[in-house]
Amino acid sequence: MKKTLTLLLSLLVSYSYAQNADSVAIRKIYNEALSNGKSYEWLRHLTKQIGPRLSGSAGAQKAVDWTKLVMEQQGFDRVFLQDVMVPHWVRGAKEEAFIHIGKQKMTVPIAALGGSVATPPRGIEAQVIEVKSFPELRALGPEKVKGKIVFYNRPMDPTKINTFEAYGGAVDQRANGATEAAKLGAVGAIVRSMTNVHDDNPHVGGMRYGTGVALIPTAAISTNGADLLSKSLKENPSLTFYFKQNCETLPDAKSYNVVGEIKGSEKPDEIIVVGGHLDSWDLAEGAHDDGAGCVQSMEVLRIMKALGIKPKRTIRAVMFMNEENGLRGGVQYADLAKKNNEKHIAAVESDNGGFTPRGFGIVGKPEQREKIMAWKPLLSPYGLAEIGPGGGGADIGPLAQTGTVLLGFKPDSQRYFDYHHTTVDRFEAVSQRELELGAASMAAIVYLLDAYGL
Repeated sequence: MKKTLTLLLSLLVSYSYAQNADSVAIRKIYNEALSNGKSYEWLRHLTKQIGPRLSGSAGAQKAVDWTKLVMEQQGFDRVFLQDVMVPHWVRGAKEEAFIHIGKQKMTVPIAALGGSVATPPRGIEAQVIEVKSFPELRALGPEKVKGKIVFYNRPMDPTKINTFEAYGGAVDQRANGATEAAKLGAVGAIVRSMTNVHDDNPHVGGMRYGTGVALIPTAAISTNGADLLSKSLKENPSLTFYFKQNCETLPDAKSYNVVGEIKGSEKPDEIIVVGGHLDSWDLAEGAHDDGAGCVQSMEVLRIMKALGIKPKRTIRAVMFMNEENGLRGGVQYADLAKKNNEKHIAAVESDNGGFTPRGFGIVGKPEQREKIMAWKPLLSPYGLAEIGPGGGGADIGPLAQTGTVLLGFKPDSQRYFDYHHTTVDRFEAVSQRELELGAASMAAIVYLLDAYGL
């Protein structure tokens, strides 16, 4: 009995010591990020000196070259590129649109959705059918839709506290709206922007065409423009809508994932990934989406080097290419990991903006989630209270097939869709302190994943 008590006491002391050591290490991580952080200045360069970075563009290649150089300058153990062929869609000249009632023309802001075809050179003008769902559209039938422009006007649900849930409840209109409209003979589709903010900024994003249907031009309309169009339709159901866009899809282009790593000292074959996507939509500087995630990921490795932390496992920062309109970088990374027999035990992605940290969503087995959730006492002093089951991230998603545990960094979501996929997603919209807190939060979870594994 005495030996049992002695052993139990010894284990408790060891556990308490480990907890204290971890607490001290995490405090040092936050101190380093908040006192000597590089993420904010890196973000300034990425957004202001490089700017928009849609896959296949010159901006995307400049971002590849620059992030590779930064990680080399930081002295990471290895920095390399992974080839990936990506879509190359270009917007062309600025879009035009107006509501036509008699002799009156009211201009409204639109932007072609990524992957859309162009209108004819003179544009398209037709009557408009407003719907809020695909079942509502289908119920109208081709006799009421053929030859018209379908206007999808279902807003994001403002009552959802988690704005990503609200986004998920509306974004099918953007993704599949053209296909559903074309099936019934529509000549074009206009989609209400994915945001609860009432403004004049069209929120762009990707769309896709189904097989066997006509490819009709599709654009996002600002929320103010959508409200005006809806109001005008109620007053004048026979009005027409005109829009012109000049986009085209070019042959696939060669691009790259950019990878930097610190080699593990004890288990170098076990890999922990931290990353974000380097590409952004062509209208935006891509500060929150996802410049923030990229610079935070590089900062995780910089913090480790600055503090002299020698990880047991290999830690990789990955700048994924082509999340916005294809996800080819994430798929390629997972394919290469499988081909090279790499063992990825965990992957952390930051792709929800550079706002105040709230926690991490976990995708994994129950026992893996429980192990991570047991670290809450160490992380909650830094505002990381929301740690539990949730989403991982689009780019790291393909790694789940090999058993990798996925963690999605969760900042506060309330402002994200104010900026998402718009011209106002600029450097000035990011708080330095919030960005640095996020980088420290990611470094802290990576530190614990490395120390204790899964």
